[in-house]
Amino acid sequence: MPETVASTRFVLIETSHPGNVGATARAMKVMGFRDLVLVRPRFADVLSQEETVAMASGAADILARARIVGTLEEALDGISFVCATAMTPRDFGPPTRAPRELFAELAASAHSVALVFGSERYGMSNEDVYRAHAVLSIPTHPDYGSLNLAQAVQLLAYDWRQALGGFSVQPRTADPTLADARAVQGLLTHLEQGLVAIGYLDPVAPKKLMPRLNQLFNRAQLTDEEVHILRGIARSMERAAAPKSPREQD
Repeated sequence: MPETVASTRFVLIETSHPGNVGATARAMKVMGFRDLVLVRPRFADVLSQEETVAMASGAADILARARIVGTLEEALDGISFVCATAMTPRDFGPPTRAPRELFAELAASAHSVALVFGSERYGMSNEDVYRAHAVLSIPTHPDYGSLNLAQAVQLLAYDWRQALGGFSVQPRTADPTLADARAVQGLLTHLEQGLVAIGYLDPVAPKKLMPRLNQLFNRAQLTDEEVHILRGIARSMERAAAPKSPREQD
């Protein structure tokens, strides 16, 4: 199913720290999501607080679009599949699922999805969890599974985006000014003179130093600029090894 960002909503319940709201907006934006709803946040003006805006770091449009509502029921209006996040399993209620496994299934469905996160202080209430179709459990080290709210949002936003097809990584384009063979040979000749000048290369017994350097440069696929830099080094080697005039010696 082609994904649209309108099909995903992030819901924060009774958030305490403005910084987490801002960081959540940033986490959403970098993964291409934009629908944020806050349920009874601690501060009514949290979306405009200085710390919130600072932590959003360029995701002010997410904050401007975000809504504050009084109940989880309002926040889930129009949502067909609700994913709760909770650290401890409930005795009954929705099944606990690993995010990637569940997201793979949801990505192939026609559901509109909400990812719901509880308060930093006490997580999600049982009543809120029971509204969900599944509980997401982020796999963590068994000895320490405590995640900051914004960190949990970022992890799940990334996994959900990957399930929806992800974003392509733009490879570094090849440098159009790769040095040609003539330029590389000119460099090798110049470098050989510099190595002889400083006493590193014995011209009587050069062994295979220059052919090895030739192969090294071929593997490196030098650019014209890099050849220019290396020839500058060779010139400096020659100047450093040149005999100094009496005036320079004084």
